[in-house]
Amino acid sequence: MSESSAITEYLEDVFPRTPVYPQDLMQRAKARQVQAWLRSDLLPIRQERSTLVVFYGLKSAPLSPAAESATRKLIGAAQALLADGREYLFGQWSIADVDLALMLNRLILNGDAVPPALVEYAQRQWQRPTVQEWVKLQRPAL
Repeated sequence: MSESSAITEYLEDVFPRTPVYPQDLMQRAKARQVQAWLRSDLLPIRQERSTLVVFYGLKSAPLSPAAESATRKLIGAAQALLADGREYLFGQWSIADVDLALMLNRLILNGDAVPPALVEYAQRQWQRPTVQEWVKLQRPAL
């Protein structure tokens, strides 16, 4: 499998004692909605801030107007989803938190402006031991 949502849903089914999605069915659907939105509606960010900045530290040129617009959408949505200083999107950790943190880190690690509360949120998600294991995996040389 190569599509991350398919992988996480598979893992949820195979290892139900280690959930990666919220247990509440409505929150589970919202988590999947957030994941789909991050992958489909923010393409300019994904194109201009690849995960090379996250895993290899390769920074990119300033954002284009289209990517700046997508960044404003991302920041506005993230602030709304994390209103009132929430630690997680859905009351407890889910894989959607890591997906949102990854999208934010595409900007943060490139040096783009991101509000401090969202930087703290992304850093908190990134410090999870399982996320750190994933981040530190051996990757092929560029």
